[in-house]
Amino acid sequence: MCENETTGPLHYRSGSTRQVLRGAALNRFLLSKHGRNWDYAPIPGVGLGDLDGRTLAEFRRRGIASGRLPSDALNESDGDLIEMLRLREGEYLRRAAVLLFHPDPVRFFAGAFVKIGYFRTETDLAYQDVIEGNLFAQVDRTVDLLRTKYSKAEISYEGIYRRETPPAPGEALREAVLNAVAHRDYSSPAPIQIRVYDDRIAIWNPGTLPPEWTLDKLVGTHASAPHNPGIANAFFRAGMVEAWGRGIGDIVRVCRAAGTAEPRWEVGGLRLEFMFTGTGAGPRSSNAVHETARGRHGTCRKTDNPAHETARGERRRPESQPESQPESLAVRVIRQLADGPMSKADRLEPTSTP
Repeated sequence: MCENETTGPLHYRSGSTRQVLRGAALNRFLLSKHGRNWDYAPIPGVGLGDLDGRTLAEFRRRGIASGRLPSDALNESDGDLIEMLRLREGEYLRRAAVLLFHPDPVRFFAGAFVKIGYFRTETDLAYQDVIEGNLFAQVDRTVDLLRTKYSKAEISYEGIYRRETPPAPGEALREAVLNAVAHRDYSSPAPIQIRVYDDRIAIWNPGTLPPEWTLDKLVGTHASAPHNPGIANAFFRAGMVEAWGRGIGDIVRVCRAAGTAEPRWEVGGLRLEFMFTGTGAGPRSSNAVHETARGRHGTCRKTDNPAHETARGERRRPESQPESQPESLAVRVIRQLADGPMSKADRLEPTSTP
């Protein structure tokens, strides 16, 4: 319900709360009143020739491989593909087309990028990366950096076999990044921000829940209600997401199956946190070791040396210790004399030479 006060701003009443509508929120409200979404609005000054042909070709390949594009899509023109995705309105491309297939969407939407930073404390930033480009490239590169340069795994041993348990299963981490990129508010100049700490990964995006939604509904079973349906449809066609509103539930399910801590959500933008193993996911095994790979810095931290522990966590002597080396002949003779009279079988006979 919208209240129009002639001497003041527009207000939107949702249940018992009343919110002021201004800026991006007012723009979204007016679009919704006409049955429109922000990413479906046309954008002048950008033509089909401005889109990246390689990205369009890779999209076709992904879509055919997923079974969500017909095989003859390989032979369709770029224009026909854009029409099939409903990403053109008359002579204009829609905003979603620019975000998905233009090589530099930041030229048109200031916040259309991702920032990742590793923080020693809340205020001590060690290093960071900025990921730009089309949305497909942003998802792929962000996930790759989180797994490699910013990864932290718990190392354990089962017998002689080494096991690495990441703070978040790869499938859950990718789903979280996809959700942030697909459902954020691109009218906001703020980028997606991913903060990596020693004990958690926090993913924040300038998005909002649909009207009347709560966090309980978000993490429960719900129908799909994408903030950007044009972007969500393209991700679905490429086989990257489902169209049933199961993304959040899948993140929780995968984390439970992997035995890692379940993620936490907060509203204020939309914030998701993966807690690292050992900081809320249950007791750590006695021979667990934490390693942190820090990419270009080339450092690796360990809390203990696994070469000095057995599978049961018992200490064992390093093989370089004298006790573990073969005995010399002199040592054997002295030990046998100390043990008492030797039998004939125990006597050391000299080796004859030919």
